[in-house]
Amino acid sequence: MYESFYGLKAKPFSMLPDPEFLYLGKKHRVALTMLEYALMNNAGFCVITGEIGAGKTTLLRRLLDSVEENITIGMITNTHQSFGELLDWVLSAFGIHQPGLGKVEMHQRFVDFLVEQYAKNKTTLLIVDEAQNMPATTLEELRMLSNINSEKDLVLQVILAGQPDLKDTLRKPELKQFAQRISVDFHLGALNPVETCHYIQHRLVTAGATDDIFTPEACRLIAEYSGGVPRLINLLCDTAMVYGFADQAKTIDAELVEELVNERMEHSILPLVKADKGAGTTQPDDDDFPWINPNGGTKGLKPAAEKKTVEKAISESGTVTDDARSDPARVKRYDELEAVAAAVEAPGAKKSASEK
Repeated sequence: MYESFYGLKAKPFSMLPDPEFLYLGKKHRVALTMLEYALMNNAGFCVITGEIGAGKTTLLRRLLDSVEENITIGMITNTHQSFGELLDWVLSAFGIHQPGLGKVEMHQRFVDFLVEQYAKNKTTLLIVDEAQNMPATTLEELRMLSNINSEKDLVLQVILAGQPDLKDTLRKPELKQFAQRISVDFHLGALNPVETCHYIQHRLVTAGATDDIFTPEACRLIAEYSGGVPRLINLLCDTAMVYGFADQAKTIDAELVEELVNERMEHSILPLVKADKGAGTTQPDDDDFPWINPNGGTKGLKPAAEKKTVEKAISESGTVTDDARSDPARVKRYDELEAVAAAVEAPGAKKSASEK
């Protein structure tokens, strides 16, 4: 609808999980690294939790894009309290379900499948999204299913992703044995205000933006009203761009954001609550917009392809690669990101890259 008006190749704030648009804030970067580490080091169970809209599913899809070919993946995404037979869902996730099998036969079918994959030097990975809906009895059944793993050979790895209620369930006494098998346990928190501003810019650049669209002041307000929850950030930004398109406004400013926020707070089914700017919260300033020239224009906006290359180098190795070091623009971009990361970790001591 508004893509051509703003010079974009794609919709930047879609509500659908798209790993291409994933912004790796500090916690998301740590979560992804921990999951990759767990897969490489044969961790049996991994648990990732986060509030609704925190980006768990998008993170999992990014993980799926990066796993090696020696991992066979099955994914369950529609859990609920009346989940039914776990084995039915597990076999379906791997495409090996056979109607009419009894529970014992289904179990043997899955064991045979795991052995087949192991014979091919493959590990089997089961991912359960929205796992907070699984009752304790089903989780215990999943633990029992993992007993096929021996002390020397791990043939089945499991990742559970869900809302914080999942941890409450896993803390129940009857799931003590399950909890003891969890190698990775990470909670995916909201983005802080600085990361929220970078998140907005990242998605715009990935969608092909070559001009400033959101002002720093507009990004600050979105950070406040979204609480740093990616899904709410997307909702606000997408709506703001619809408002801007309707007004034929090439720039989304604070006044426009305030207008849509006021309307949502008064009439929306999902009202917004202004986030608390409590003590210790790092608030963004103009130095936190490395792709925006605060004095106007688009001098600081990096092309999407270049930015993705740099972020890939950072996320994969934690350092700039030799190829990246040969490009001064990439090194400068990396230094800017490092400066922001240092500011987030040490509030009150924040300096821009140019001030160092």
